[in-house]
Amino acid sequence: MEEYESELITITDEDGTVHELEILGNMDYNGKTYYLFVPANIDELDVDDPDYGYIILEAIMEGEDEVFLSIEDDDELQEVYELFMSLMEDEDFDPEAE
Repeated sequence: MEEYESELITITDEDGTVHELEILGNMDYNGKTYYLFVPANIDELDVDDPDYGYIILEAIMEGEDEVFLSIEDDDELQEVYELFMSLMEDEDFDPEAE
């Protein structure tokens, strides 16, 4: 995987908590757009912290705004996770090309 400049976004969850996330990549699958993130401060988190690890969200457009949604279906989430992991293992994966 090639090195690239980190792209960070800030989102607010339904509880009003603000999260800064690093975008690792995105993909279109089954007519939906998914993004793979990690917390921007992942290097500072303990592996037992519930915020540690990958975050996968579905992106939809609401007017001119891109909105990120949690994936409620466990099977869908697992399938998208496996696809992202497969893409990341591919030597030619370029997160900026997605």
